Amino acid sequence: MKKVFAILSIVAIFSFGSALHASAQDTSAPQTEQTAGNDTAVAAAQAMEQVEAPAPAQGGGMHKALKQKFIEGSPAWMAPIALCLIIGLALCIERIIYLNLASTNTKKLLDDIDQAWAKGGVQAAMEVCRNTRGPVASIFYQGLSRYDEGIDVVEKAVASYGGVQLGLLETNLTWISLFIAISPSLGFLGTVIGMIEAFDRIQQVGDISATVVAGGIKVALLTTVFGLIVAMVLQVFYNYILTIIENMTNDMEDSSISLLDIIVKHSKK
Repeated sequence: MKKVFAILSIVAIFSFGSALHASAQDTSAPQTEQTAGNDTAVAAAQAMEQVEAPAPAQGGGMHKALKQKFIEGSPAWMAPIALCLIIGLALCIERIIYLNLASTNTKKLLDDIDQAWAKGGVQAAMEVCRNTRGPVASIFYQGLSRYDEGIDVVEKAVASYGGVQLGLLETNLTWISLFIAISPSLGFLGTVIGMIEAFDRIQQVGDISATVVAGGIKVALLTTVFGLIVAMVLQVFYNYILTIIENMTNDMEDSSISLLDIIVKHSKK
């Protein structure tokens, strides 16, 4: 709401200034000779127009500012950094969606397995696991499928297949970490190249001045800034994904112990 009021205020001021300028021009047009007072009014209107003229150029917000800085930072160096951001974010979103879909209410699943086993035996319990999505249900199914081979075999199967599911949860994390590492490296590389270009200009001109080295230094600083920003953004998503995987891993381990307790309980009947 504050932004709306600010925009309306800027529009109103701009319209008011334009109206003053137009009225001043209309008043002075029919006259061939102007008095000192009219000259002052016209000058004031022109001054107001000159103050307000840059306002439209400031439009576009952060998107326009980022676009301008992207161009100033040399697209040859900024484009690979932007590509790292796009691909890295795509992989992060894919992992977050996958992990959310893979999450399971393990407490409810264990209760359903216990009740199904009590009614229909191990086959009914396996059917519950087969109809439930997520890595935990898959681990339980692999363990229950080896129930006839003994509790020790079930425990080994659960542990082995748990490692397989953990590997699936961590898919593409190496690529995300690669983009986290390579984006600031590209920024630093642009920094080095920009500084080399700046020193080349100094050598060609034979004099150290701000105008000679400003371009190369600006490219160097912008590529470094954007590379670090991309790395920080991807690092936040990466740590969030690791947190989800860690919680799911702990949940799988705890629920696997509970599954073994259920198997032991029904084996004694």
